Amino acid sequence: MTETKLTSRDISEATDPFVTFQEWLSEAEKSEPNDPNATALATVDADGLPNVRMVLLKGFDERGFVFYTNFESQKGEEIIGQKKASMCFHWKSLRRQVRVRGEVEIVSDEEADIYYASRPRGSRIGAWASKQSRPLESRFALEKEVAKYTAKYAIGEIPRPPHWSGFRIIPTYIEFWKDGKFRLHDRIIFSRPDGSSDWDKTRFYP
Repeated sequence: MTETKLTSRDISEATDPFVTFQEWLSEAEKSEPNDPNATALATVDADGLPNVRMVLLKGFDERGFVFYTNFESQKGEEIIGQKKASMCFHWKSLRRQVRVRGEVEIVSDEEADIYYASRPRGSRIGAWASKQSRPLESRFALEKEVAKYTAKYAIGEIPRPPHWSGFRIIPTYIEFWKDGKFRLHDRIIFSRPDGSSDWDKTRFYP
């Protein structure tokens, strides 16, 4: 098991969940073999039935945790409909996880444009070509769409599709979980009633 620098005492003395998250993510970037920014994203549909899938965290600060997607996808429609979501990061090499829950807002056009422009050209074409989460009659049909948009945007910049942007989870709950012997884990919870309030910190039983 990878040795970690943050002790149980360090966790309990943390006062800023975003600073602690940055420390844990930085540790994970050194120890996780693939995608340390991968997170399980949970949403619910109009009937309250949950869905969960892996996405990549593309940014975070004191405003919240950001990822990007097609608004017409299943997760996009569920988030727009319910305006709530949760994330769970699990770093097996460190035996740690972080859970995030909160309201969701759409990032600004400027933020979305900057991130979209940073993506590989093929990924930008894919954002136009893929009708995400909808039935696909064949792989060939997808390849035709890719070819169509590749030809359309053969020269110059590729504009961001109007249906593609980012979501920001504004957390009201952040839980730091650290593995302990005999399943006596450490759980430190930061919570607040809304995204502009101060944090309360609590330790939970494992």
